[in-house]
Amino acid sequence: MKRFYKIWAFLLLTPIVACTEDIVIDVEEGEPMIGVEASFTDELKCHEAILSYTADFYNHDEVKMVSGATVYVTDGVDTIYYYEAEDTPGHYFTEPVAGVKNRMYHFCAEVPDDNAENGILRLYAESYMANNVETIDSLVIKPYNADNDSVISVFFGDTIEWLYPHFQSLADPTIIYMPMISKNDTLKTDSLNMRMMIPVGGYAGYYINGPEMLEANKEIPIGYFRKSKLKSGDRIRADLYSIPMDYMMYFYTLIMSTGSNPMMGAPANVSTNIQPEGAGVGWFFTASVVSVETVFED
Repeated sequence: MKRFYKIWAFLLLTPIVACTEDIVIDVEEGEPMIGVEASFTDELKCHEAILSYTADFYNHDEVKMVSGATVYVTDGVDTIYYYEAEDTPGHYFTEPVAGVKNRMYHFCAEVPDDNAENGILRLYAESYMANNVETIDSLVIKPYNADNDSVISVFFGDTIEWLYPHFQSLADPTIIYMPMISKNDTLKTDSLNMRMMIPVGGYAGYYINGPEMLEANKEIPIGYFRKSKLKSGDRIRADLYSIPMDYMMYFYTLIMSTGSNPMMGAPANVSTNIQPEGAGVGWFFTASVVSVETVFED
């Protein structure tokens, strides 16, 4: 019997120690396009737009940035320009300004291009700045409120502290929140895989995480920290971005397509709202933002 186990152990280990050969897949590449990563919110701040050129799949060179473009947003009332930073080509910033909820914003980037008509390639997109609540009453940090048999309890136990905002939601079921979480002024959700998207849906009009949801064990966390990473006195901040539905769909297709393996991810190109079609990739989105801050006490 021992010999049988040893044979199977050898067979199982064989693929691990066998020789391997790199396979290079011929990926069809087109002409470089312009990547756009731009946003505009109702926060009083300098908003950013990043313009860069796409590259071949196997190209590991430094990303080539788009410099010298004219970039602006307009709502038909005001036109706000983004100015290129002197020390970071391809990064464009507005002066401190706040957008207005419930307005459609039109984004435009005019890029010098010898092959375009009149030497200018004009990229454009639009995004509606969704509504948001005026305030969040509080932010509670505590373990997940669930029975011991729940999946979250089984996997995390009491090693995780979850964040629960308390506020009266709007009656609009189409609102979608993207929480941005910070600790001591350092953004925790600075990478895509750390972000959450929370459609309000059937909870529109409810007092979120209030007694009714607590009793029904239906509380909605917007983020978490490992307990070992928290200490008394840590300042925790949550910014709830009310975002358009199409940006949420773009976010999920981007997550599914991110990686270095061409055999993994979505079988189609990631969507974009940058026009004209075939000239650009990426997304321009608007958001209204409401914030709350608390201090963790162990």
